[in-house]
Amino acid sequence: MAYDDTTAERVRARLQGRRGITERKMFGGLAFMAHGHMFIGVSGSRLMVRVGSEHYADALAQPHAGIMDFTGKPMRGYVYVEREGFALAQELAFWVEKGYDFVTSLPPK
Repeated sequence: MAYDDTTAERVRARLQGRRGITERKMFGGLAFMAHGHMFIGVSGSRLMVRVGSEHYADALAQPHAGIMDFTGKPMRGYVYVEREGFALAQELAFWVEKGYDFVTSLPPK
């Protein structure tokens, strides 16, 4: 699956200036990594956000967020966010920070 270039550019702009951020094509889209951990990605027109098990239920309760199940099996700790859930800059910032905060609490790979 291809990823939406405009969404990828919006994520890049939000992450500009942060150290340790890399990009990798994976999950059929584009993943953004912090110190070796995937924390947000773009798959089609949706975001994939790694929020961790502790914040999973809260993330699923957010508007336009849903279970990430691209393999047919739900991936606990990860959510999909539909385009309507990050249309505004502050909504995109919410999801980028949610994922970034989680993975920066993990030891580097």
